[in-house]
Amino acid sequence: MSQKSGLIKGIAIGTLATAGAILGSALTYRKKVIQPVNDEDERIEANRRRANRKAHSAHHAN
Repeated sequence: MSQKSGLIKGIAIGTLATAGAILGSALTYRKKVIQPVNDEDERIEANRRRANRKAHSAHHAN
């Protein structure tokens, strides 16, 4: 194996490792930061819809 092919192989492995690290970081960020915010927004929206239904049914209970 020549030095040139070893260099190319090293660059390829380094590039793949870096891409994997970036992907792992992005997925972790999404799970730890973005997903909880989305879940909270969904919970708030569900509570708003439930309160709206409850308010409307109270007026039609007569």
